[in-house]
Formats: sequence, C-alpha cells, structure tokens
Amino acid sequence: MKHVVLAVLAMMIVALNGRAYAQPNEAEAQALFTRFVAAQNAHDVSAVKSMLWNSPQMLFFSRGTEFRGSEAAADRFKEYYQGTWHLEPEMSKFHVATITNDVVQILVPIKFTRALPGAQPQSDTFLISQTFVRDTQGWQIASILPIENTQLKQ
Repeated sequence: MKHVVLAVLAMMIVALNGRAYAQPNEAEAQALFTRFVAAQNAHDVSAVKSMLWNSPQMLFFSRGTEFRGSEAAADRFKEYYQGTWHLEPEMSKFHVATITNDVVQILVPIKFTRALPGAQPQSDTFLISQTFVRDTQGWQIASILPIENTQLKQ
C-alpha cells in the first residue's frame, strides 16, 4: 500500500510540474504571437526579424515556397509589406501545445487581408501554425506555416 501511495504522489508531482510549465509557456507564446502580429500590421521588418529564430533551420512556408533562415523570411515579409498586408487573428481560438519546456506550437485562425501594390485587397482565412523555441535570447519563432482553410472563410 505504501508503494501505491508513493507512486500516486509521484504521478501527481509529474502532472503538476507539467501543468506548471504549460501555463507560463502558453502566456509567453500568446505574448510573442501578439507582438508578432502587431509588428506585421505595422510593417516593421526589423521587429519581425528580431522575433524570428536566428538559425538556418528557421522555416517560413508561403504560397508554396519554402524560405529558410530569419534573413530570407524577413526579406519575404518586406516584399509583402510593399502592398496591403494586415492580420486579424481570432484569439479566442488560439491554442498552444507544449512540446517541451523550450518548444511550443501554436495554432490560430487568422484573417489575412493582402494585395500587391496597386491591386484590390482580398481577405482569406488561414490557420497559422507556428513553432516557438526558447533559447538564450528568449522565445523565438522557429517556423511559420499558413494553411488555407476554406471552412473558416466568412
């Protein structure tokens, strides 16, 4: 009986520790994503780049093209900012999956309004999947994967 009680206590400690890690990661992930959206809407390439993981493994997948590294991703955003580029995330549907204490993945529907310079803006709803890693610099965006979701279009 003593062993059973100890095993249950050990499982509770593990469960509580997992929950203790998840809650701060969720708040930090939401804060990073909120700052990222604000920088995107301000067309602030420097601020966006500062949030991207400074690694050649950083991935931004956009319109069927893979961009690797924070420099390439920032350059792509700079191109987008020349036209219409505005994001409206549906934060009530913001979800975080804590993978480890230093890696989380988010998923959130987001309405993109975009257009090339001089073109008529169009709006589409995507699911955005981003992976965040925590390194010595804090939380960074390691991947950005927009997934068009026709069921979310309004």
